Amino acid sequence: MDLARYSRQMLFEPIKEDGQRHLSDSTALVVGAGALGTVISNQLVRAGIGKLRMIDRDYVEMSNLQRQMLFDEEDVQHVLPKAVAAKNKLEKMNSQVTIEPIVGNASVESIDDLIKDAHVVLDGTDNFSTRYLLNDACFKYQIPFSYGGVVSSRGMTAFFMPGKTPCLRCITKEGGGNAQTCDTVGVISPAVDMVASFQVTETLKYLTGNERSLRNTLKTFDVWHNHHYDMKLATASPDCPVCRHHEFPALQQTAQSEETVLCGRDTVQIHRKPGINLDQWEHTLRKVANVKRTPFLLKATLQEGIHFVMFTDGRVLVQGTEDPVQARTLYDRYIGS
Repeated sequence: MDLARYSRQMLFEPIKEDGQRHLSDSTALVVGAGALGTVISNQLVRAGIGKLRMIDRDYVEMSNLQRQMLFDEEDVQHVLPKAVAAKNKLEKMNSQVTIEPIVGNASVESIDDLIKDAHVVLDGTDNFSTRYLLNDACFKYQIPFSYGGVVSSRGMTAFFMPGKTPCLRCITKEGGGNAQTCDTVGVISPAVDMVASFQVTETLKYLTGNERSLRNTLKTFDVWHNHHYDMKLATASPDCPVCRHHEFPALQQTAQSEETVLCGRDTVQIHRKPGINLDQWEHTLRKVANVKRTPFLLKATLQEGIHFVMFTDGRVLVQGTEDPVQARTLYDRYIGS
């Protein structure tokens, strides 16, 4: 391992060479390769994390480029999955880091394989159902969870330590929130960068052996209106199923729902098949749609103004509607069971 590239980081007294070596022996799981996930991954790879596993179910679109720092217009033209496009950039930054990209869902079925050798899990997602899944898995397997969320000019972040801090469920109510998303009220890039930087800073503290410097607060801020607030992570909620009863509700779901509305995306994800042969569907759908094929996915534009985006793992994004009934109808009409 060439430590010279990290010389300025090792001059920082809390890290030094010993902390750098600990960091380079560590594995981080980043869930989501969008706004937060790309900033997180960029910083961890440049800092010298040993292995970075990242998972994302989406592909790069033009509207991503304003804030998702690892992507460019060429990625949009090639309709690259975000995890693949991110890997292409990250490997050019630091060839010493092992990058493992996964195009797919973080789900009940996949979480054990995703988290198995991770020393820390970082949240780059945009929905609380996935965050609760990560929270429950981390607390079950005693792995720190770096939570972050951002919308508009507001951000929120905390570093949860199983056995030492309460969990995400203790400070947020499942099903609560005001349902605002980046696609409904917008988002500015500096707010994204700030949340991700707080997430990575706490992660670096932990992985370099500086646990005593962890912030131990839920930090919230509005960078535009100059509001900042820290709430101490004190004791677990007395009725928390995870911290108090060790029940892990998100891990007890027996099956993944076939339809998932991607909030604010005008998209419904349908996952009925264990796999999809893109060659076969390129031939079939070309008769009724304008089809674009890449090595990773197939995009078909129908006359109704609906887009199907098909992945080899069996997922289909039905774009142009947030109505699961309409999405199922179109799916059944063109793809079937």
